[in-house]
Amino acid sequence: MEVVVERCAGLDVHKDLVVACVRVPGSGGERVSMFAEFSAFTVDLLGLRDWLVAHGVTRVGMEATGVYWKPVFYVLEDVLECWLLNARHMRNVPGRKTDMADAEWICRLMEHGLVQPSFVPPPAIREIRNLTRYRKTRIEERTREAQRLDKVLQDAGVKLSSVASDLLGMSGRDMLDALVAGSTDAAVLADLARGRLRSKIPQLQDALTGRFGAHHALLVGEILAHLDYIDEAIERLSDAVDAAIAPFAEARDRLATIPGVDRRVAEAIIGEIGVDMTRFPTAGHLASWAGMCPGQHESAGKARHGTARQGNSWLQRHLTVAAMGATRTKDSYLAAQYRRIAPRRGKRRARKAVGHSILVAAWHMLSTNSDWSDLGADYFERRDDPTRRAARKLNELRALGWTVTTNPDGTNTLQPPAAA
Repeated sequence: MEVVVERCAGLDVHKDLVVACVRVPGSGGERVSMFAEFSAFTVDLLGLRDWLVAHGVTRVGMEATGVYWKPVFYVLEDVLECWLLNARHMRNVPGRKTDMADAEWICRLMEHGLVQPSFVPPPAIREIRNLTRYRKTRIEERTREAQRLDKVLQDAGVKLSSVASDLLGMSGRDMLDALVAGSTDAAVLADLARGRLRSKIPQLQDALTGRFGAHHALLVGEILAHLDYIDEAIERLSDAVDAAIAPFAEARDRLATIPGVDRRVAEAIIGEIGVDMTRFPTAGHLASWAGMCPGQHESAGKARHGTARQGNSWLQRHLTVAAMGATRTKDSYLAAQYRRIAPRRGKRRARKAVGHSILVAAWHMLSTNSDWSDLGADYFERRDDPTRRAARKLNELRALGWTVTTNPDGTNTLQPPAAA
């Protein structure tokens, strides 16, 4: 088999151990394998780097094993070409399995060009990715904590969420603080309502009449304190994201013009895919990498339903949020796309299709530095053949019991269904 990389290395990475295999030309034209073991401490990883450089290695491959590959990759990437490899693409033949055998198998695959590298963003994008991911977890934790708060109130018979649309709004927070402080008079609590909520004071009095005891006050107080801490953490993280994304502010602002994509989602998209779209040859490659396109399975000329690949779950979550926002945007192509697909394929698939469209648009906008251009809510109607659309409408009328008669002059006469 042809040798593509003359001097390459394969690393079998574990939490505390890295087993390295180097394959280089030997005397007589044969290939020689050399092995070494290093601990995963940074001091020893620097020794690994020097060992690889001493053998003239030009390309290093390693399997993506949890988060353990990261310190190894980051130490080596400054001086060597590092490839992160998908474990699914490196299944070894059955037989005796050892760390050295795994390292040599990775090295041989690299040697003959049988694997492709996975996308690893540059350091600046990795910083944004780490910040936006952790901020996402804090936002989700805040949602869960707010749900716990309502469960405690329901346990106490306090139905505040049934009257106030925002349990943690200014009025709701004042009432909860008063409950924690020991005030249980429903009239006094309802009088803390502000703005339009004051028109619901009678309903609030009924909702705030319950069995709110001392242990409920303790739980609610702890939840409110935790919510305050999470809000402060989210604010600090957002400030850090603003500082890290400053060099890419133009790209972020451009992406934020897509319907459903707000500032936070735009920051997260950049953190996941970066701004250099040359890493993805086409928008289809990006959608496939992200797991935002249908799976494909064809055998013997027959196409079957294929399962979509796992992809980038973080990016998928942000695109789903963006898709849900886009469906509520009036007079937009994305909302029309959702309405077109949802009745036939279901809401879940429709949201994924809209998320796919958002990702494809992001690829084009980042590739060409262009702005969002909406195709319009009537795009599908303009694209559809009027004759076919008319025939489809007539078939729908027939299915509802209408009688459609075609006249000699080509016009149609409609007769409603007979009364039961």
